[in-house]
Amino acid sequence: MRRRLLAGGAGLLGLGSLGLAGCRSAAPAPDTGRLQRLGEARWAHRLSIESTTAGGLSGIDYDAAKGEYLLLSDDRSDLAPVRCYTARWRLPGDTAPEATGVVQLQRPGAGPWPARRQAVAALPIPDPEALRLRPSAGTLLWTSEGDIARGFGPALYESARDGRFLREFALPPMFAPDPAQRRGPRDNLTFEGLALTPDDRSAWLAMENALVQDGPAPTTSAAGGPCRFTQIDLSTGRAMRQIAYVPDAIPLRPLVPGTYADNGVSEVLMLDAHRMLVLERAYAAGAGNSLRLYEIDTRAADDVLAIDTLAPGNHRPAAKTLVADFATLGLSRLDNTEGMCWGPPLPDGRRLLVVVSDDNFNPLQVTQFAAFAYTDRP
Repeated sequence: MRRRLLAGGAGLLGLGSLGLAGCRSAAPAPDTGRLQRLGEARWAHRLSIESTTAGGLSGIDYDAAKGEYLLLSDDRSDLAPVRCYTARWRLPGDTAPEATGVVQLQRPGAGPWPARRQAVAALPIPDPEALRLRPSAGTLLWTSEGDIARGFGPALYESARDGRFLREFALPPMFAPDPAQRRGPRDNLTFEGLALTPDDRSAWLAMENALVQDGPAPTTSAAGGPCRFTQIDLSTGRAMRQIAYVPDAIPLRPLVPGTYADNGVSEVLMLDAHRMLVLERAYAAGAGNSLRLYEIDTRAADDVLAIDTLAPGNHRPAAKTLVADFATLGLSRLDNTEGMCWGPPLPDGRRLLVVVSDDNFNPLQVTQFAAFAYTDRP
C-alpha cells in the first residue's frame, strides 16, 4: 500500500517546496555533532546487475571479511527472485558503490521463491525488509513483513552466505495474522528493522508500527501506539525478551490535507550490547520525507513479552534521545531510507555509519547511499 501511495504522492513533491517550512513538527534538540556527512552517491534507476533489476534496497550490512556491503532488495520476486546484492564502496567520497554480485535467497527445499503471480495458497512470498550478517556463523539473517491479506505473518529467516535456506524462526503467537484484523500485525507495518548484538548471540526484531491491539498508527497530531522490539536467542531460535518503543507523530503535513502520510521505525542498529540506534522514517504526500535517528537503552524498558495488550500504565517504554535530524546533515535530498549499518572503522577511530534508501522501483525516487562519521556519547 505504501508503495502505491508513494508513487501517486511523489508527483506532488515538487509543489512541497513552495512553502512547507512551518509544517514540520518540533523535535527535541539533537545531541549535535554526532553525525558528520562524509559522502553521498546514487545508483541509477533500475540499474541492471547480472540480469536483475536493482532497486527497493531495504536492508544493508557490511561484511568485514570480504570488504563488501550486502544490500537486500524488497522485490517480492516480481522482477527477479528474492535476492540481495554485494557491492564495494570506497569512502569517504561521492563515487557510487560498485556492484559486485547477486545472491539469490532460496526458499525452503531449495530453488528461488516464486513470483506472486505464481504463488500457491500454502507458500508465503517474502516481503524482504532487513538483513544482518552473522560473522561467527557466516550466515544471513533477514526479515519478511509477510502478507497479512493472504494470511501470512512476518518472518525471520536464516540463509547461508550463498543464499541456501537454513531455517525459519518460531515467533510469539502475537505476530500471527488475525483474519478479522481485530488484533495482530497490520499489513506492511511489521518487521522493518533487524539488529544483531555484538556477541552474535541474539537479534532484535523491530516492528514498524504497533500491533492492532496495542494502539493506532501515528498521525500528524499524535504519536503512534508502542512498537514491539523482540529479542531472539539465535541458539534456541526463541523470543527471550521484548520492549516497547513509541514512534513520533508524523512530523510533516501533506500538501493536500487528508492525503497520505505516515511515520514508523524503518531500521535499528546496535551501538553496543544494550544501546540501540532507531531510525524513524516519515512521508507525507507533497511534502516528502523526514528521517530522525534516536538512541535508546534496551535495559531501561520493561519486558512486555508476556503482556497481551500494551496500554498506558501496564509497561514502561524505552526512553529515546534524538541523535540527528537528517534534514540538518547536508544531504542533497531525503528519500525513503530503510537500511542502516556500520562500515569499516575510520582512520580517526570514529565509526562509519552507512544508510541506503528504498526507491520503491519508482522513477520519482532515488537509491541513495549516504555515509557519516559517527561520534558516540556513551
